[in-house]
Amino acid sequence: MIRAMPIVALTLRSLVDRRRFWLMVLLAAVPVLMAIVSSAFGGDLFSRRIFDQLIVRTVLPLIALVFGTAALGTELEDGTIVFLLTKPIRRFRIVLAKGVVAAGLTAALIVPATVLTGLVATSQHASLVSSTVAYAMAAAVGGTAYALGFLALSSFTSRALAIGLGYVLLWEGVLSGLFEGTRVFSVRQATLGLAEMLQRGDDADRTIGGLTSVVVLGVVIVGSLALATWRLSRYQLRGGD
Repeated sequence: MIRAMPIVALTLRSLVDRRRFWLMVLLAAVPVLMAIVSSAFGGDLFSRRIFDQLIVRTVLPLIALVFGTAALGTELEDGTIVFLLTKPIRRFRIVLAKGVVAAGLTAALIVPATVLTGLVATSQHASLVSSTVAYAMAAAVGGTAYALGFLALSSFTSRALAIGLGYVLLWEGVLSGLFEGTRVFSVRQATLGLAEMLQRGDDADRTIGGLTSVVVLGVVIVGSLALATWRLSRYQLRGGD
């Protein structure tokens, strides 16, 4: 992993130095701002499901989508990935380094946002303390699955951002709500299931279950790394031809 550190540093710099990073910071701040406004005006906006509706369903996948598709996809699109592939570095290390950056940035924004939202909300609902911790942990794992999944997608197509957005809005937003059988293919549902398991909630029937959630997230994480690694190897072979 030491040899991959320069890749981590370069990828981190390329993502943080761009305008999209600050847009993601603003997006992550939305739940916190809503909590502050609600608390200031004595509203009763927050319940345990605010983490579900606002953070897991909206903010988390969008942040992971942007970072996941940009970490590797940008270099593939402009062709600069060739300079990296000519180095004596295993393709898995390249993918892992970029995945660490994408997942790390996602967690660095979503976890503090979840915790701060919970801290503000607990002034109205003291019972949200356990939910805050559970959802922060689940968001970190779910964000990793999202980011790596979108990173793998970007290694196959230059339209990963649009396809990823369609997955979040249509598949997870519409189909997984209409057809219960499709939930097992939803990172969102797996993240919610993990959160329910961590807090031992009484409405786990809304999700796919804790054990299944862990399996789904694990498969997405490992499978995404494997697919992206395989794709980079194929990219190198095509470049040599």
